[in-house]
Amino acid sequence: MKLAHVPLRAAIGAFVLNSGLSKRNLEGEAAQGMHGMATGAIPQLRQVPPEKFAKLLSYSEIALGAALLVPFIPSTLVGLGLTAFSAGLVQLYLKTPGMREPGSVRPTQQGTALAKDIWLVGAGLTLVLDDLTHRKLTR
Repeated sequence: MKLAHVPLRAAIGAFVLNSGLSKRNLEGEAAQGMHGMATGAIPQLRQVPPEKFAKLLSYSEIALGAALLVPFIPSTLVGLGLTAFSAGLVQLYLKTPGMREPGSVRPTQQGTALAKDIWLVGAGLTLVLDDLTHRKLTR
């Protein structure tokens, strides 16, 4: 891992890990609410029960957050994971009613919390591209 990747990976890794840890025990209405929002963007998730979905999301965030924090996992790999995960969050933003101003990608007041996840896509792509271009230049 490049030294320049440490601040980005540490900040995002700690945030994602904490998010996953906080979802470990979601049940009932909290799990149903999260599941309902996710199924609005990705209808195939209706096949997964809400509490199982919450557990899977929790485990995914814990794994991604830990991978970002572990220095021996290549930035290309964690960058791909972060990009894929955050692309799902952006899809959630784009497909959830009321998150965007009509006819626009600009967020409403309620959508700002989800719209900010586009930064995670940029961070993930930066890790991948920087790692790949650095490898090409050193060959």
